[in-house]
Amino acid sequence: MENEMKTFEEIKHIDEYGHEYWFARELQVVLGYIKWDKFLHVIDKAKEACKNSNNAIDDYFLQVGKIVKTGISAKEIIDFRLSRYACYLIVQNSNPNKEIVALGQTYFAIQTRKQELTEQEYNSLTENEKRFYQRDLTKKGNYSLNQTARNAGVKNFDKFHNSGYKGLYNGETANDIAKRKGLRYREDILDNMGSDELIVNLFRISQTEQKLRNDNVQTENKANETHYEMGRDIREFIQKKGGRMPEEMPTPDKSLKLLEKEKSNKLISK
Repeated sequence: MENEMKTFEEIKHIDEYGHEYWFARELQVVLGYIKWDKFLHVIDKAKEACKNSNNAIDDYFLQVGKIVKTGISAKEIIDFRLSRYACYLIVQNSNPNKEIVALGQTYFAIQTRKQELTEQEYNSLTENEKRFYQRDLTKKGNYSLNQTARNAGVKNFDKFHNSGYKGLYNGETANDIAKRKGLRYREDILDNMGSDELIVNLFRISQTEQKLRNDNVQTENKANETHYEMGRDIREFIQKKGGRMPEEMPTPDKSLKLLEKEKSNKLISK
């Protein structure tokens, strides 16, 4: 088992921001899929699972092109740059009869637990590295919050998340925040936050989930109310301590998605 686990580790890549990622073509080989078309079907199922969990597919499955040599010529093939979460979904949807699939499920579950940075390590990061780190935590936090909210009876997740934003941002919805930041239609507001603003939202997310669980919330209206109150309470705490309101925090020049694309373009050009 240890040798197989090293196989997943050996195909792991690290970008300039210290983030781990995997290429689908390499994962295909490790999981024992001979034909790309069959593995692409597994990727599609993983994408659907990602979408059903209210996550943006492009945040986890970034399509990239690769140039490969075929004899004396070369051609471009499709590949995907995968996050750890994407890899986990892929192995979850792979052939369960393959022993390596079970090992993969264990590997990616264990590795997810190893991502917490020490305070010293975090402080040594650049602002963009901190943004990537905090954004990754908010994605995981929102995924967990969505599961808890669903169990609490939430069906309209846009309304549920806007309830939290309204409490924290003095009545602003996600669309209001996007307009204030000057973002394009449907551009992710969390991808356009600095590390401090992301931390405030991560606190809102984690505390709301805890409150929903502790109070055993069972209705959608109560869940929305809980999210709003938690956002409002965090805002009042910031005001009491004389901190900067989240809507006053600066919007970075580049979104995290743009930074990711720039990095991918560099990889393709190499």
